[in-house]
Amino acid sequence: MKKTIFIISVLLVAVVSTACINNFAVRDLNNKAQVYMQKGDYPQAIERLKSSIDLDPNVYETHYNLAVAYTKAEDYINASEQYEKALELKPNDPDTFYSLATAQNNLAVDIEQGRIRLNVDGKLYKPAPDEIDFNEKYEMNDKEQEFVAEYKKAAVLNYQKYLELAPKAQDKEEVEKQIETLTKEDKAKTEE
Repeated sequence: MKKTIFIISVLLVAVVSTACINNFAVRDLNNKAQVYMQKGDYPQAIERLKSSIDLDPNVYETHYNLAVAYTKAEDYINASEQYEKALELKPNDPDTFYSLATAQNNLAVDIEQGRIRLNVDGKLYKPAPDEIDFNEKYEMNDKEQEFVAEYKKAAVLNYQKYLELAPKAQDKEEVEKQIETLTKEDKAKTEE
């Protein structure tokens, strides 16, 4: 009996120690990422935050901060994914809904302008700079048009959720105008 209690005690101390070390390492990586973000070095911030998630994938702030870093790096594909993961951990955060909606809208615009394209596997990717001719209007294929419509509809829903969760938001009028603009664009596309 004494051996069992001793073994359980040792295991408990080991688990608690590991958790404390991981918690410290996560905080340290997040703090380093913030420093890189302030310097505008988003790739380094992203790497630190991804390492932090490897240590503990259940920290809302890490996913949110990683999404912000991707947003600042104009990588709206990964930003959207991380905002969604942040919402899984904190499902009623209005700022995350707003940020997700903005990333989805920006992603739709990038697809429309040819800065993001669809590969043969049906996945979005960022083409090499020499593949993009900004002097010509990009002609989307049908699948890309579906993606744009899907992202804009999702953005509207997420902006609406933001307003639902933050009915007294200071930017309420601006968000309502954005919803109206996206809704009008959707109606115009469906009427074509």
